[in-house]
Amino acid sequence: MTDYKRHTAFGGRIVMIGFGSIGQGVLPLILRHIDMPKDKIVIITAEEKGKEVADAYGVEFRVAPVTRENYKDLVGKEIGKGDFLLNLSVDVSSIALAELARDKGALYLDTCIEPWVGGYTDTSLPPSLRSNYALREEFLAQRRPGKKDPTAVITHGANPGLVSHFVKQALLNIAKDTGVKADVPADRAGWGNLAKTLGVKVIHIAERDTQVTNNPKKVGEFVNTWSIDGFVSEGSQPTELGWGTHEKHWPYNASRHAFGCDAAIFLNRPGASTRVRTWTPTEGHFHGFLITHSEAISIADYFTVTEETGAAKAVTYRPTVHYAYHPCDDAVMSVHELAGKNWQQQPNQRLIVDEVVSGIDELGVLLAGHKKNAYWYGSQLSIEEARKLCPHNNATSLQVTVAVLGGLVWAMENPEKGIVEPDEMDFQRVLDVCMPYLGPVVGAYSDWTPLESRGVLFAEDVDYDDPWQFKNVLVV
Repeated sequence: MTDYKRHTAFGGRIVMIGFGSIGQGVLPLILRHIDMPKDKIVIITAEEKGKEVADAYGVEFRVAPVTRENYKDLVGKEIGKGDFLLNLSVDVSSIALAELARDKGALYLDTCIEPWVGGYTDTSLPPSLRSNYALREEFLAQRRPGKKDPTAVITHGANPGLVSHFVKQALLNIAKDTGVKADVPADRAGWGNLAKTLGVKVIHIAERDTQVTNNPKKVGEFVNTWSIDGFVSEGSQPTELGWGTHEKHWPYNASRHAFGCDAAIFLNRPGASTRVRTWTPTEGHFHGFLITHSEAISIADYFTVTEETGAAKAVTYRPTVHYAYHPCDDAVMSVHELAGKNWQQQPNQRLIVDEVVSGIDELGVLLAGHKKNAYWYGSQLSIEEARKLCPHNNATSLQVTVAVLGGLVWAMENPEKGIVEPDEMDFQRVLDVCMPYLGPVVGAYSDWTPLESRGVLFAEDVDYDDPWQFKNVLVV
């Protein structure tokens, strides 16, 4: 029997809302690495899916959909002071559950900011208010400075979440390799100044999922390696990206938000219809979907540098930050079909976990524009290694579930921090928890730029003076 390291002990209950691919994958990690009795864990979910997994571990499992009308009674009676509300659901408001947890004295964690059902595609709202930017601003407005509120870790899966910690490690690696003396910064101003000093212009969350099955996608079916409802929802939101101070070309269909931190912009089109150029070590250069993710906003905001200019502050540095996602090939075909049906979801879904036969999920961060051009840092986890490391996971889900574990451990060790984003956590502590489950974690420099092989077949309107302009990255 393997002797797993207990990262911390927890005396309260864990109430898990939702038990899809991430819930099922994280349960064995919680039981391995958090010292607590399993009879203090309860799962509340909307459907029977996953019951056999909960039963196998002897964990209480209830089918009870959480709604806007019933959440205060249904969930509220299950949590109290010192408990943990772990929100892994879809279509259940993250802000409502976090507020409920705070009022009950319970800790909280989610992997993204979910609105109530239909919120992502509510056309009664303008695109700006259907964005992750708006959800993040609304969530952060719940902070109560000066109060010792229970810790609520928001958006802490793989991405958003784990990648914020990758960014910090990547910056330290680049500093070391370029001869820039840098201690580990102690605050966001220090991190922002380090990124500025290194000359980092863009940060891509660059992911290539090559996992395949021997049962190809069928017509009228959406196939993916993780939550299909979650992917379709975020893919239908407006394209969003953190907007850097080096950018010279305003995208023709872009808008700014009329409120909030102003670290990001949005394009008036779904993220799943927007493609960008990026690079990972195994795949090389490729096109990915620019799916909106909250890390594109929080990282851009966190690394913003401002300077006093008389009575006001001026932004003097901010990187452009966005997701560039190539899901598994069957999911690419699924998105193509989805777009062709004007974003009306296919009648059938298939989540591939046990039927994956080969492939890796190469998930990392590409920091570019600095002295050594471009540097990718991240995880290259294969399906074979993922299965050896933890049951009920594929490579994609394990990168998420171990980040959830890392967030749980950090929150339990820091129980009075209020609302916290991944960028504000101790990246080294979280990486210590996650590393054993990420497969090869590598850093690789590249001379690739989005200008590579451009203008060969046809003339293109590109900016040759600065390869790292978003204009050059965007596929038009």
